[in-house]
Amino acid sequence: MKNVVIYSTETCMYCKMAKEFFDDNNVKYTEHNVSTDEKARNEMVEKSGQMGVPVIMIDSEVVVGFNEPKLRTLL
Repeated sequence: MKNVVIYSTETCMYCKMAKEFFDDNNVKYTEHNVSTDEKARNEMVEKSGQMGVPVIMIDSEVVVGFNEPKLRTLL
């Protein structure tokens, strides 16, 4: 099983789409809300170099945005 982490915010529609994709495909994930968790926000920027969400980590791979084909390949 892959280790999946998503950095997101409540208002991001692409974050919602990514989480729905994971739920629909029975992928367990850990979510970090970067709008309320400064530590997670700093971690996200350090790992991805990005301020935009979602940032998705699948093991050591970084996916910026909701890129379903790439997520399917990595999973």
